Amino acid sequence: MRLHDTMSGVVRDFVPVRPGHASIYLCGATVQGLPHIGHVRSGVAFDVLRRWLMAKGYDVAFIRNVTDIDDKILTKAAAAGRPWWEWAATHERAFSAAYDALGVLPPSFEPRATGHITQIVELIERLIDSGHAYTDLRDGGGDVYFDVLSFPEYGALSGHRVDDVHQGEGVATGKRDQRDFTLWKAAKPDEPSWPTPWGRGRPGWHSECVAMAHEYLGAEFDIHCGGMDLVFPHHENEIAQARAAGDGFAHYWLHNGWVTMGGEKMSKSLGNVLSIPAVLQRVRPAELRYYLGSAHYRSMLEFTEVALQDAVKAYTGIEDFLHRVRTRVGAVVPGVWTDKFAAALDDDLAVPIALAEVHSTRADGNRALDAGDHDGAMTAAKSIRAMMGILGCDPLDERWELRDETTAALAAVDVLVQWALKSRQKARAERDWAAADQIRDHLKEAGIDVTDTADGPQWALLDGDTK
Repeated sequence: MRLHDTMSGVVRDFVPVRPGHASIYLCGATVQGLPHIGHVRSGVAFDVLRRWLMAKGYDVAFIRNVTDIDDKILTKAAAAGRPWWEWAATHERAFSAAYDALGVLPPSFEPRATGHITQIVELIERLIDSGHAYTDLRDGGGDVYFDVLSFPEYGALSGHRVDDVHQGEGVATGKRDQRDFTLWKAAKPDEPSWPTPWGRGRPGWHSECVAMAHEYLGAEFDIHCGGMDLVFPHHENEIAQARAAGDGFAHYWLHNGWVTMGGEKMSKSLGNVLSIPAVLQRVRPAELRYYLGSAHYRSMLEFTEVALQDAVKAYTGIEDFLHRVRTRVGAVVPGVWTDKFAAALDDDLAVPIALAEVHSTRADGNRALDAGDHDGAMTAAKSIRAMMGILGCDPLDERWELRDETTAALAAVDVLVQWALKSRQKARAERDWAAADQIRDHLKEAGIDVTDTADGPQWALLDGDTK
């Protein structure tokens, strides 16, 4: 198995720290708001990595953290007039529900930053004692900073030159150098804080993951995952702290691409139509999982309604074949994946090639079924179940087979709403604004909100208390 390592910039053979064991750390959610499909792409992508390693016989330890204390969490909670801890817990549950809805396996453990203050403080003390960190230069400042110039390898992951690095405010804040980054933030009025040798405060974002990875995976582990937007400064700063503290840290760095819309990284302003619950009003969970996992994990995934519906058609094609075999031949149990499928996933998780093999096998199976070759059709069906199981969306898995009345009703609603939206678009094209507004008002009366986007009108169900 070979994986693309961001640090080296090449695809490398995977050689675990301990034979037969794979240790993975995934930077999880900063629970400041509700998750949209861009947030959960890394969960889906690296769930495939985990499933494939397990299928190959590895004992996998998979840690995905929760950042539950952060400037944005405090700001948004305060603006909403809600306790910060309640705000964080509410949105943590929303992320957990989104991962579960898409069939992402639960992590081996999911540590929260606030549950590991002791480990974070110990890490910072190690860095201060070794001369790589220092306390605020101002009297009574209380902040702690990492001395970037004390770590000569800084920039190895991202390729940034130290002279070009800018992190936060300048030296007037109490830093020795504007390139230094915050490990610990001094307490502010009405903000949560914890006692430390250098005063009360709370952890800086960059110190959390280093402490938690060390706690659960040790000083050295196999793979560190996250979105490409985390390469700098977050992951660069993680490496600096871990290595400066004497840890070998991650041996491989894997980064997934963004979900984009109109060529830009998905914006939170589109969360009303691209939140997980909103999208699941238009497609089934397995179909959304198939869509989010269909592109190579390192590539950008441009969201369009057309692309989403194409993925739905592709998935239902696989599903329909399996149902045909089950109806005409008998029960289908997972069999063995093909060599081409295995070769694709062994080549840096080349899911698009793996899916091409799934569809090729389906075509062969359909031809066999049409020709009366039941053995050939069953062999293909069993192989497809095995391959789709690795990808996390086997249509005959019991979690996806349970179709309740709500799912069927939402599918019917989508057909009707799409018809209404086409009529509204026609009215707008003919500049019949009154008719267009009337259609939108009728939809709102039915509890359906319409948002016009560059990708066309999108709909979502209004909250029950919305009028």
